[in-house]
Amino acid sequence: MSDAADAALAAQYEAYPYPQRDPRDEAKRLIVGSPSHLREVDHWIFGARRPASQPLAALVAGGGSGDATLMLAQQMASAGRPGSVTWLDRSAAARKLAGARVAARSLENVRFEEGSILDLPASGVGPFDYIDCCGVLHHLPDPQAGLKALVSVLAPGGGVGLMVYAPHGRTGVYMVQEALRLVAPPDQPPRDRVEIAKRLWRQLPETNWLRRNPWITDHVKGGDAGLYDLLLNPRDVAFTVPQLAALVAGAGLEIRCLVEPIRYDPDGLLTDPRLRERAAALDPVQRAALAEAASGNMGIHIAYCVRTGATPQVPAWDDPDSVPVLRETDGAKLAASIPPDGVLRIAFDGLTVPIALPRLAQAILARVDGQRSIGAIGDELAANGVSREAFAKDFPALARAMERVNRLLLAAR
Repeated sequence: MSDAADAALAAQYEAYPYPQRDPRDEAKRLIVGSPSHLREVDHWIFGARRPASQPLAALVAGGGSGDATLMLAQQMASAGRPGSVTWLDRSAAARKLAGARVAARSLENVRFEEGSILDLPASGVGPFDYIDCCGVLHHLPDPQAGLKALVSVLAPGGGVGLMVYAPHGRTGVYMVQEALRLVAPPDQPPRDRVEIAKRLWRQLPETNWLRRNPWITDHVKGGDAGLYDLLLNPRDVAFTVPQLAALVAGAGLEIRCLVEPIRYDPDGLLTDPRLRERAAALDPVQRAALAEAASGNMGIHIAYCVRTGATPQVPAWDDPDSVPVLRETDGAKLAASIPPDGVLRIAFDGLTVPIALPRLAQAILARVDGQRSIGAIGDELAANGVSREAFAKDFPALARAMERVNRLLLAAR
């Protein structure tokens, strides 16, 4: 299943493996994000009910230069979690770069497979408990066929983490792409096209919508690979929430979570009671679509998906033995950052969302270290004079608020 655009795409990623990375930087930092952060996978896919001692077989489909592969493999290695991460891509240049990054970290839990996602059903690899497909489906000749190919190697009870482009937050991108198809046509060498793209960007007036969109920066901060991928890509399809939901359903999956959940709740944007009443009559996909259209700033959608009809693995927030964990945040520092009014303000691409926290939020968050259970935190607070009733009221409220922003999750057992 290939065409001229697909051939051009293959040539692009040989010339410019994406994202642009330097293996020497692995000594300085680990790049983390969504989907496929291990704590998110544990929580959103498995409901924090899959034992940490059970080996996890993960696939990064369209692995590119290795960001998701390294993140997940390093997190597993650091936590002493058994299993492996399989990198899959058809770009030899990307494999070389990803391999160098893996070697720089001395990771031994990464496997490499060169090939196309579309060849997975007959490849003999898998099955996989978790599959990452980040920034790939929107470049395929047939995204539905690509997603179905992934599902064909998904193990029972497993899940998929997706990232696709979203149209409203990419305002200006497609206009510049259109201009570049005229002055830097796809049949020209990649490096010539990059040079022309840079020249055009410098010449674009302030009225250009991409210049007015501060949340799209790959062409400015992502090097030549980022510029090419954003503005010169031969195939770039964006999905609204309903279109993503239809794509997922067509592959036999359903969305378990859109990240971050609060961004897809129109009640966070619409305070008018009459508008909220109308929004309440919508189904979950329609409500998310309303939030997407109203906010206008979503450039991507990140979704965790499971098989349609799968038994829900709901995180056990009511179990005192469950262990809460913060995603890339220190509990004590987060607690100290809560303003006196108890409202935490979190920015999402220029949109600030107020998160009202319960009275005990600081005391609870300061004790969230990935080791203490919910029951242990309650015991400590009780020893300090906090009533059991107050904790039983405030902890669920805090969990609901912080889970919706993808900050407070439950650890794998």
